[in-house]
Amino acid sequence: MTETPPYAPPAVWTWDKENGGPFASINRPIAGPTHDTDLPVGRHPLQLYSLATPNGQKVTIMLEELLALGHRGAEYDAWLIRINEGDQFGSGFVDVNPNSKIPALMDRSGPAPIRIFESGAILLHLAEKFGALIPTDPASRAECLSWLFWQMGSAPYLGGGFGHFYAYAPVKIEYAINRFAMEAKRQLDVLDRRLGQSAYLAGADYSIADIAVWPWYGGLAQGALYNAAEFLAVSDYANVQRWAAAIASRPAVRRGRMVNRTYGDPAEQLHERHDADDFLTKTQDKIAPSS
Repeated sequence: MTETPPYAPPAVWTWDKENGGPFASINRPIAGPTHDTDLPVGRHPLQLYSLATPNGQKVTIMLEELLALGHRGAEYDAWLIRINEGDQFGSGFVDVNPNSKIPALMDRSGPAPIRIFESGAILLHLAEKFGALIPTDPASRAECLSWLFWQMGSAPYLGGGFGHFYAYAPVKIEYAINRFAMEAKRQLDVLDRRLGQSAYLAGADYSIADIAVWPWYGGLAQGALYNAAEFLAVSDYANVQRWAAAIASRPAVRRGRMVNRTYGDPAEQLHERHDADDFLTKTQDKIAPSS
């Protein structure tokens, strides 16, 4: 049996279109649109263009939580962006998010439309717009924003790092899996220690920090990401488990994670959402809409 020779980086990197596993068809080293496509616009003030990945779930959960709190201005249309088909490279989407990543939001509630991209920026925009799910006292607000930005900086190590090399890479690389598994467990330990001190990440109250972190780390804790629950021994993190289960039981979270979902149980998929009644008329799952 011959060993594979060690990889030596070339003097100048060049793009191999066939190298990249299941995402090879949508990864490329340049930005900008690949085709002209206008985005649809519905009747509500908020127009969301997304897919129910963990990043996409953050925004739909936030919007459903705002509606549950009685903020009628948070009504929204959620349009499906099929990233495996390259919808994110259409000219209309690139106009909203030049980074060609979901989610992207157009806020049309004012005299001129406002575009917001990056999930953390969308959560912060909505929290400040409606004065909800973000603390007002300086210390608690700082704690909330610290955890929000912790998630934005940490999740790439979980997703593009551990998730890619453990679940999606065309070749299993021991060093890469070990490196990112170690980091994923360190992050779980960071969360577990914090959640041993308080019910939620920013303190006693649920906030956008929890909404940002839960789809990634709550999903991991509950076995919904990368089939890695046993590999990472996620049951060892008791505080994360308690927190993840509490958030998963919230009706707005259950609704939000269904929106723009195209995988899993068909009863938990709502490909597009244009009205609260869509949860009753377009799915088999009878989750009560917000009132």
